[in-house]
Amino acid sequence: MLATPHLHRLPASERGITIGDFLVPIRIGERLSARLRHIALIVTGAFFIALTANVSVWLPNNPIPITGQTLSVLLVGGALGLRRGVLSVLLYLLLGLVLPVYAGQAQGLHNIVGFGSTGIVLGVRGGYLVSFLFAGAVVGWLAENGWDRHIGGAIGAMIIGEATIYLIAVPWLAYAAQLSPEVAVQKGLLPFVIGDAIKLGIAAGIFPFAWWLVGRRAGDR
Repeated sequence: MLATPHLHRLPASERGITIGDFLVPIRIGERLSARLRHIALIVTGAFFIALTANVSVWLPNNPIPITGQTLSVLLVGGALGLRRGVLSVLLYLLLGLVLPVYAGQAQGLHNIVGFGSTGIVLGVRGGYLVSFLFAGAVVGWLAENGWDRHIGGAIGAMIIGEATIYLIAVPWLAYAAQLSPEVAVQKGLLPFVIGDAIKLGIAAGIFPFAWWLVGRRAGDR
């Protein structure tokens, strides 16, 4: 793996620390308890995902739009770590049950799963929403182990996060929309490869740069 050497070199005392721990300004952080700082980061991450969800482009004859969600989920997971990243994505999903914060200003449980005359009905975009939890968890765990501190590790973490999304979302789409595996890949994966590669590059570049800034600030003290 790209980041394995960096993973083993990270001192034990630094594992679990993510760039999110440096996002709260010192003056504000000193006035807040650790729990309140965590809550503030979780809420901020959820609203960030919500904002990017409605930056969307709809493709012809495709129920899956191009959105900024994949980028924001990877960023939130990497910035906040495993637990806070998962809680942030979960909060976003819960907000979408009552607020129009899913892609296309959609809301409601039926976007994930519903109940029809034939029983449980899966929403065609539900797999992407559910997969965000797992992608946030995976990228968050890798970030806690230092993968995001170097460009190779950051790229590796983002690729694994992206793969997690599609490994869940594409089979879900095939089942929900009654598509063959080939058609599900054509609609749920291939149209997004180029855009996701760009998002991946952005996300992978942000983290090492942010850590460089943190190190530079610490060195200036």
